[in-house]
Amino acid sequence: MKENIFDVIIIGGSYAGLSAAMSLGRSARRTIVIDNGTPCNRQTPHSHNFLTQDGKTPAEIAAAARKQVEAYPTVKFLNDLAVKGRRTAAGFGISTASGRILEGKKLVLATGIEDIIPDIKGFQECWGISVIHCPYCHGYEFRGQKTAIMTSGARAMHLASLVRNLTRDLTILTSDAPGFSSEDLEKLTRNGVRVIPDQVTEILHHNGHLRQLVFADGARVAFDAVYAGLSFRYHTDIHASLGCALNEQGYIQVDSMHRTTAPGVFACGDSTSPLRSVANAVATGNFTGAVVNSELAQEEF
Repeated sequence: MKENIFDVIIIGGSYAGLSAAMSLGRSARRTIVIDNGTPCNRQTPHSHNFLTQDGKTPAEIAAAARKQVEAYPTVKFLNDLAVKGRRTAAGFGISTASGRILEGKKLVLATGIEDIIPDIKGFQECWGISVIHCPYCHGYEFRGQKTAIMTSGARAMHLASLVRNLTRDLTILTSDAPGFSSEDLEKLTRNGVRVIPDQVTEILHHNGHLRQLVFADGARVAFDAVYAGLSFRYHTDIHASLGCALNEQGYIQVDSMHRTTAPGVFACGDSTSPLRSVANAVATGNFTGAVVNSELAQEEF
């Protein structure tokens, strides 16, 4: 068999991609994982809510996972960036930034997503440390502390109900676009949740640990943590070029078997769900790898 031809090409080598690769490696499938080593949580100091790994750094978990996957001889790794995808007679052809061309019968998209960081001084430095996205991943460490939610409307209401369980010192920052109904406002008032409509212009911090938020009117307010609801984009447009539809939330649409709307293309992890956690990525990757192997086995039988 040629060196550039595989049963499965996995784009993305973080938790979902590694988990899919383990399922395929244990099924003796010739698999290659393409990854350029820039996971979205690389700045996060600790990962939580994942059994056996709670409190470890994301890098520790990923390194241990990769070492275990590397033990399966049919799984290969390529440190590169997948930039183009096309259909071929045998399945798929993937081109990389370095000029490599790989071919595979099946394709697994485990690319994750890229957060669009707002133009607020200090935001990037705090992202994943004290400016966070998930109560399940980070909330326990900030329980009982002065907390803000930087979003509005239904998203803010959803987060407020979860975060209030961890702290009663809670403020929503709406940046002049609250999007709250009268019923929402009554509920926020009843639960002691404050609303500040002004725009945040700067985050004062020490090594990523939040100290104060600076507002457009010059006011400074101390907080310990901020939950931020960010928009996102994809690292490549391979999913679009192959005909993978997106759902109403902008994630790659998959069915219960993690098939996309493009035949032969599967997706798992953060690119398919707003539930962004290591545990969810591992679970969906593991299942996707098994489904891909099953399809290959049925086609060959």
